[in-house]
Amino acid sequence: MKRHIRILVAAASVAALFLSVSLISAQEDNSRPRPAAREYPPLIEGLGGQDSNGDQGSTSNLNPDTRPLTGVENPTLGTPGIRHSYWLPGFQYADTLRSSALNQASSSGWNTTSVITGNFSLLESWSRAQLAVNYSGGASFSSDSAQGTSQFQQLGLLETFDWGRWQLHFLDQFSYLPETQFGFGAGTALSIPGIGGPLAPPLPGLQNSYVPNQSIFTTFGPRYSNSFATQAAYTVSRRGSITAAATYGILRFIEAGNIESNSANFTLGYNYVLTSADTLGVQYRFSGYRYIGNPQAIDDQVLQLVYGRKITGRIALQLFGGPDVTTFRVPINNSTNRVSGSGGASLTYALNRGSMALNYDHGISGGSGVFAGANTNQLQFSLGRQLSREWAASLNLGYSRNGSAVSAPSSQAYNSWYVGGGLSRPFGRNANFTIGYTAQIQTSNQAVCAAGTCGTNFTVHQITLGLQWHARPFVLR
Repeated sequence: MKRHIRILVAAASVAALFLSVSLISAQEDNSRPRPAAREYPPLIEGLGGQDSNGDQGSTSNLNPDTRPLTGVENPTLGTPGIRHSYWLPGFQYADTLRSSALNQASSSGWNTTSVITGNFSLLESWSRAQLAVNYSGGASFSSDSAQGTSQFQQLGLLETFDWGRWQLHFLDQFSYLPETQFGFGAGTALSIPGIGGPLAPPLPGLQNSYVPNQSIFTTFGPRYSNSFATQAAYTVSRRGSITAAATYGILRFIEAGNIESNSANFTLGYNYVLTSADTLGVQYRFSGYRYIGNPQAIDDQVLQLVYGRKITGRIALQLFGGPDVTTFRVPINNSTNRVSGSGGASLTYALNRGSMALNYDHGISGGSGVFAGANTNQLQFSLGRQLSREWAASLNLGYSRNGSAVSAPSSQAYNSWYVGGGLSRPFGRNANFTIGYTAQIQTSNQAVCAAGTCGTNFTVHQITLGLQWHARPFVLR
């Protein structure tokens, strides 16, 4: 009975917030027109005269994405032009109704988790440099006693320098979450840090190969992860350029029973421009995985041919693949070396009033807290579309298969899926309401004990209602 009361109270709280924002929006619409000086300044190209939560379908005001093909960042359709430096504070409240908790040692059936965060976004631009920061921090409160109260932190940071022939990038991605980041918050504003919407500074993010993998759902308890990257690119000729990058990542768990890891990556690549849209490259990457309290260590070396195609505002495509040589500190079947293949693809495509993104990766990963090294196949798909001026919809799918890299092929393997979707609607210029659904599904060829039971199949359903608000932009210059 107490659980049902908590669920009803949580739903009533969201409904009250929803109603209050609606009333405020109605009052604003009925008030007399505000002077032009009180309107938002045109901070980003293409947003002039639009609501900050309005139609995001236009890609006609993007600048070309000049990031190198063999770099560590995800390719994009382009970057918006920046007219002013600014920052915005905000807050977010979300309530999730969950059928059970995969990553806990005990189960209490249906439960609710409330998340309250403060949001912050900053975009500072100079003549040859730019700093973009998106941050969300707060706490989560669950009616499931096994989960209880936990922190919620997400940060994305990118600083770039452009000195003609030289480009220098610094990136950092941090998260402290009550569960795996794989599919977390799909279809809602919880999935990304900062204020969200078109006023949020654009951050392309690191490619999956450079981020600690978390694609197994049945790891225990809250965890934090951080990835830091430094990337330099030098143009040697009208068509050629060289890229060098280094990244360092950690994955830590609050509760015992998981394998914690450190990872380091070093990449060297050469890019050659074939046409205005097509680029060919070759890259070498060294990856080292180390495990806390575990004698195993893995060194992985790949040599890949890379093809990229970019048409600003329409398509960003990247294909890569090549041989993979893996070295083990502790021998596997009396051998310390193994030769295999690695590769992947990334596609972002602009649609009418929307866009789609597809990513696939195959290769060695850190093991997601379950294995000391894993053979991982990971696929993620997202689709976003503006249904009307008020309503936008999203669809998110993900799949991963993880098997131990240090055991026989017939040893334990995990298949993890998430599928979700969401609807969002702005209220006024500063608030946004979202509702989303996500299902997490996992199967294994051997029994896994989680949520107080042992089995080979687990499924969790989640329904999330959220309200996000941000202040007017504070223009720095």
